[in-house]
Amino acid sequence: MWPLYAAGFTTAFGAHGIAANLGGFAGDAVTSLLVLGGLLALYDGAEVLLKPLFGTLADRIGARPVLLGGLVAFAAASLVYVVADSPGWLWAARLGQGAAASAFSPAASALVARLNPAAKHGRAFGSYGFYKSIGYTLGPLLGGLLVWAGGLRLLFAVLAVLGAVVAAWALLAVPVVQPLAMARQTVLDLVRRLTEPAFLAPTGALAAATAALSVGVGFLPVSGRAAGLGTIATGAAVSLLAACAAVVQPWAGRALDDGRLAIRTGLITGLVVTAAGLAAAVLPGLAGVLISAALIGLGTGLITPLGFAALAAGTPAERLGQTMGSAELGRELGDAGGPLLVAGVATLTSLAWGFAALAALLAAGAALAAVRRAGVARPRE
Repeated sequence: MWPLYAAGFTTAFGAHGIAANLGGFAGDAVTSLLVLGGLLALYDGAEVLLKPLFGTLADRIGARPVLLGGLVAFAAASLVYVVADSPGWLWAARLGQGAAASAFSPAASALVARLNPAAKHGRAFGSYGFYKSIGYTLGPLLGGLLVWAGGLRLLFAVLAVLGAVVAAWALLAVPVVQPLAMARQTVLDLVRRLTEPAFLAPTGALAAATAALSVGVGFLPVSGRAAGLGTIATGAAVSLLAACAAVVQPWAGRALDDGRLAIRTGLITGLVVTAAGLAAAVLPGLAGVLISAALIGLGTGLITPLGFAALAAGTPAERLGQTMGSAELGRELGDAGGPLLVAGVATLTSLAWGFAALAALLAAGAALAAVRRAGVARPRE
């Protein structure tokens, strides 16, 4: 399992380590902002388009080859900029990294499910999410140190080495998992499966959690600065958010496996806690920022392993790659949609109303899930 955890760390570190430090490359003026925005969008854009495709490929040829190929491609794409060191090749390298992560990320999730019995899925996905959160947490910090020491080329060089090392580790340690025989699936069958509650409910919760996490990381520092807080205080808030999300995931996974926490109850609770965290962002001063960060981290950390465990439990083993890739697509849409919603509302009103709008959306999702749960339970009484 450790190489799979390392793969999760790699995609998270690669995404945030570079994204947080591209501003120094882009320069200034409007053109610089356009360049920066385009470079940031390349990685996520590639993931949105390709993750479902690579997930389906993992089901057909096996998740291990897709995992290995994606890690090798990630190392190669990172090496492109190390060798070329030009703005044009930076675009190519970033696009290549996003495409490669689109391959090994859903493949790793599928292998986490295939290599663990259903009774241990909570622990497995909790640990996988923990190391991925560590990548998100350390990416901006370590990436900044590397850029300070040797520029973007050094950061890309480290990512190239990281991808190659994890690929070699996975080649030696991850067992061969043969693809399972699959019944013929039409486009209508795929649409029907991806619109069932067993897929939509956990994927929607994962998308909501990712939206809140992205908003917290991006907008809590803005809210803190508006309240007169310094960069140390706002940086501490983001670190608190990431730390809470990382720490709670293994606990949630163990609680699920031990029967102390039901998936639906955990997802509803996670949505409520996350919504409360977004609402707390309107409180004045440092207290509001820290309370918001802690609650968002706790809520999203609760949702993530439970959502993936639910997807694994509700998916035929031969379709795990396709399901995980499609679910990752939902997360990417949440990652983009959350900040867009908050920014749009804030532009028309204020940032406080932006936080409130996303909080209301998550609370409505929790209420809908609770109502559906009550409706299912009532006939049994």
